[in-house]
Amino acid sequence: MASVKAAILGFGTVGQGIYNIVHERREHFKKTLGVEVEIAKILVRDASKVREGIDQSLFTESFDDILATPDLEVVFEGIVGEEPAYGYLDKAIEKGCHVITANKVMFARYGQALQQKAKKYGVQVGYEATTAGGVPVIKTMQNLLRVNEVKHVQGILNGTSNYILTQMRAEGLPFDVALKAAQDLGYAEADPYNDISGKDAFCKLMILCALAFGEQPDWDKVEMVGIDGITAEQVAAAKEKGLRYRHVADAYRNEAGEIIAKVGPELVGPDHPLYAIDDVNNAVALDTNYIGTLTMVGPGAGMYPTASVMMEDYADMLAKPEKAVSLA
Repeated sequence: MASVKAAILGFGTVGQGIYNIVHERREHFKKTLGVEVEIAKILVRDASKVREGIDQSLFTESFDDILATPDLEVVFEGIVGEEPAYGYLDKAIEKGCHVITANKVMFARYGQALQQKAKKYGVQVGYEATTAGGVPVIKTMQNLLRVNEVKHVQGILNGTSNYILTQMRAEGLPFDVALKAAQDLGYAEADPYNDISGKDAFCKLMILCALAFGEQPDWDKVEMVGIDGITAEQVAAAKEKGLRYRHVADAYRNEAGEIIAKVGPELVGPDHPLYAIDDVNNAVALDTNYIGTLTMVGPGAGMYPTASVMMEDYADMLAKPEKAVSLA
């Protein structure tokens, strides 16, 4: 049976999830994929830190050790921020490795460049985990675009902000208290800026735009408004009218051919596809020319939703080695 060697960049929530899935599902992968997946190296900040139950020799602080791994086939990236993640993946592609990422900040800016380079070197890039966590929006859109045209994308792309708005409505909490609850549950970071400002949703929307429309809008022209200005009184007044606040990422191409995109709070009614999406769930609604509106809902983050779709990306590469995942 064939054995494939993989490396993991970063061993936080996502990296640990990938490692656990590979080991827990080893026999399953042998049966379904016909290969044995081996984690050969893991890049971390502190390789001396003892991680119980894991061979200490797997860990390294040097990316050169990753590149020097014999017969390395795939690199899973779970680092935060644009750099050094982009530089690492760029070099991994040059080595002839497939790369799979969950890094939406990096991929929003550099995804198209990575895709172009991957085509040159005959490898593939998986990025399902960058957008909407466990919701298979990327693969679904790729399939739709074979026949359909996606005319409009709307989504709740940040589970933290959606949880806060849900708590403000359902429990009558003020924003600060709802945010603290999200932090206590691990939904929001100690510094929640990316979530509550709309930056996280913005990056995901740019990734969806590149796929749906073949290009991204001018970032400077995209309106981005957070949820921190919404008061408990406003939420209560909307509730009385049967309306709900949702933090919506929205993009479409106008008649002049320009992509119009924005991220911000909206009041939606029961007829809106995002009305029923509560708590930490994400949702994406795609308006198409033949199917109509298709709405996908699921968990937006977490160890296993994110790690599992990264493994699914690799399974897809194994099943269809001739098919490269493309943004263009």
